Amino acid sequence: MPDPELFTPFDTVLAAYRPAVKVVETGVVERLGHGIAQVNGLPGVEAMELVRFPNGILGIAFNLDPDEVGVVLLNDSSGLKAGDPVERTGRVVDTPVGSALLGRVVNALGEPLDEAGPVITAERWPLERPAPAIMHRAPVSVPLATGIKVIDAAIPVGRGQRELILGDRQTGKTALAVDAILNQADQNVICVYCGIGQRGTAVARVLDDLRRRDALRYTFLVVAAGEDPPGLQVLTPYAATSMAEWFMAQGRDVLIVYDDLTRHAQAYRELSLLLRRPPGREAYPGDVFYLHSRLLERATRLRPEHGGGSLSALPIVETEAQNVAAYISTNLISITDGQIVLSPDLARKGILPAVDVGQSVSRVGGKTQLPAYRAIAAELRLAYSQFEELESFARFGTRLDAATRRTIERGHRVREVLKQPQYQPLPAAAQIAVLLAVTEGVFDLVPLERVAAAERVVREQVAARCSNIGQQIVAGAPLSDADREALLTAARLAVGGLADAQSE
Repeated sequence: MPDPELFTPFDTVLAAYRPAVKVVETGVVERLGHGIAQVNGLPGVEAMELVRFPNGILGIAFNLDPDEVGVVLLNDSSGLKAGDPVERTGRVVDTPVGSALLGRVVNALGEPLDEAGPVITAERWPLERPAPAIMHRAPVSVPLATGIKVIDAAIPVGRGQRELILGDRQTGKTALAVDAILNQADQNVICVYCGIGQRGTAVARVLDDLRRRDALRYTFLVVAAGEDPPGLQVLTPYAATSMAEWFMAQGRDVLIVYDDLTRHAQAYRELSLLLRRPPGREAYPGDVFYLHSRLLERATRLRPEHGGGSLSALPIVETEAQNVAAYISTNLISITDGQIVLSPDLARKGILPAVDVGQSVSRVGGKTQLPAYRAIAAELRLAYSQFEELESFARFGTRLDAATRRTIERGHRVREVLKQPQYQPLPAAAQIAVLLAVTEGVFDLVPLERVAAAERVVREQVAARCSNIGQQIVAGAPLSDADREALLTAARLAVGGLADAQSE
């Protein structure tokens, strides 16, 4: 009898000659809407699974109803029609991640928008990822310097914090975020600008600002323009967050700007209504709060044993007629760790950045500030609040005593010092020197129109005479009485020299 080990079973031989059969689950497009398709079939499709239509058109399974699947389209669907086939891909929507993204402009799917060739990375991460566990998070205690005096002193932001920027149109919301990005040039922070529903010219202006100031070496842009399908606009912030989280997982500190989440919510409302989800307040679906909470909960600072990286978020919201109590605004205020409110009244008066110090708040507060700031921040905020209160009475022509007049005059100078041109972020030492000088009355005798020049001279004098104090401030040393006096002496010499030069 022949040895069985010398013979191959007949079924094995037959399988070797049988061609491999690939089973693909398909469906049929029943009807189309703006940015959505209703599909019949696909019984095994999963939520957020990527599906493919003819001509390379992609979509994601959004509504899983018993009789049909609501699909959100992600690219141009002008050639799509009812009756076209659609097939599953078997994978959830994902995006490329890695250092190759630095300096690039991409969309949510990782497709290049800057004509610099394809983005080649070794990994792809899903757009929707769970937020880090509570026990993996570290307290927010390391400052994220924005270089903007009024924010770093009065409304400090920390690494891992979520600070909302809200204001009416043309109040400088994007300018504030771009300045924060520019200030990270020497802070070892990766920056991500996420544009959602913006005009192409607005995104091009941001890109040009970053390129001309050499910020693209540590920054990349993830963009869905206003003319893009609403589905792509809804996915864009999640894709940008996954890309940013890859750097956080490498132990890096990351800053991400969402510009803006008002348009993001509007795109989501449009899709939801087209997919016949029940509308609620202002026609938004009931899960619009969850839409943003699951996004912003991913911003955090990790403990050292879990990588030690951080993801800081600056979401932007556009208000109408200063209505911060609107639906989307109040949702995001309750999700974030504070808000920077921009006032159109201040912007019209030329007080830029137009930050309303009274309405703005950081719920993390002084824990994220350098110790030297704490010596002046409380005094500065109190003096400015008193000035704003007294200024409203002074408008009625009320007779004021000398002390009140001095408070108002100093308040005017504090306001002048808090003005700051765009693209000119300042280091911490220069900010502290100037703010200390104005709160201690060094600028009291300087005419208002000369305050900007006096501030510049003070910064130069302090940099020349007190460079060692500046190094100690950046290193985290508290401001001692001797350091305080040295900074004030340098400031008085600078202002005195400016007055002498003016009199001559």
